[in-house]
Amino acid sequence: MPINYPNLLSRVLVAVVAIPAVLLIAFHGGILFFLFVSLISCFALNEFYAMAALKGASTQRTLGIVTVVILNAVFFRRHIIPALPGGYQTPVDLTREQAVLLVLILCFICLLTIELFRNKGSVFVNAGYTILGVVYIGIFLSTFIGIRELFGDEFPLRLVPDSFIAGNSMADDSARALAYDWGGATVIAILASIWMCDTAAYFGGLATGKHKLFVRVSPNKTWEGSVWGFFGALGTMIVAQRFYLPYLTLSQALIIGGIVGIFGQIGDLVESFFKRDAGVKDSSEIIPGHGGVFDRFDSLIFVSPILYLYLRYIALS
Repeated sequence: MPINYPNLLSRVLVAVVAIPAVLLIAFHGGILFFLFVSLISCFALNEFYAMAALKGASTQRTLGIVTVVILNAVFFRRHIIPALPGGYQTPVDLTREQAVLLVLILCFICLLTIELFRNKGSVFVNAGYTILGVVYIGIFLSTFIGIRELFGDEFPLRLVPDSFIAGNSMADDSARALAYDWGGATVIAILASIWMCDTAAYFGGLATGKHKLFVRVSPNKTWEGSVWGFFGALGTMIVAQRFYLPYLTLSQALIIGGIVGIFGQIGDLVESFFKRDAGVKDSSEIIPGHGGVFDRFDSLIFVSPILYLYLRYIALS
C-alpha cells in the first residue's frame, strides 16, 4: 500500500524558498535577525490570540504585541537603553533579567488598568490569555535573539583556539568576529536540528508508526515517529559540532540535540493542545502547506529558553 504524504508539494516549494532566506538572516545576525524574530513573534502571538478568541477571550492584542517587541529588544542589546546619539548616556543601566522583569511589571499594570475600563467579558479570561501569550511566545522567542547575541561581546574568548589569534595584532577583534560567525552557525544548527527532527518524525512516523504517542492531543503522532525525530535532531547536532561548531564538545552537542529532540516535540504537542482546545486544525493558513507561523515555530518557541539557559550558564560559562 503506497504511503500518502499530504501537502508534500506545497511543503517542499515553501521550504525551497524560505529555508535559504532564513539561514542567511540567521547567519548575518544583527538588526536583520532581530526584525525577523520580532516578525515571527508578532504573527505567532496574533494567531495565539485568534485561538483565544474562539475560547471567549477578548485579549489586548496591541498591548501584547508591543510588549513582545520590547522584550525582543531587551535580548537584542546588552542593556535595555543603550547610549543615545550625540554621546549622551542614559542613567538607566539594566541587565537583561532586570529589564525583562521591568517590562512584565509595566505590562501587568497597563493590562489591568485597561481592563478596568474595557467591560468586555471576564477580566480573568482576558488578562490570563493576554499575559500567557506574552510569556509563552514573547519571552520564549526573545531568548532566541539572546542565543544569537551570546556570541557578541559576552562570548568567552578562551573558547577561541590559540592558533587562530597567535601573532595577530588585532587578536581580540578577529576572535570576536569569529565568535559571532559561530553564533550564526549555532542558530542555523538549532534550526536545522528542529527541522530534521520534524522531518524525521513526519516521514518516519508515516512509514513505520504503529503505536500512538498522545491520542488526546495529537492522534496522528506515534512513538516510532518520535524516536525518528529524536535521533534526527541528535545526528544533526553531531554533524554541526564536528564541522561548524568547534567551541562545543561532543557531549555538549549531544545535550543540545537531546534538548531539541525531546522538548521540541513537547513544544509541538503543547501547540497541538492549544489548537485542539480551540477547535482548529492550524493556527492560520498564512503559509501554504504548513499552516500558521505558530505552527511552524512551535518547537523553536519551546526549546529556545532551555537552550539559552544551557548555553549561557553552562556551555559558555
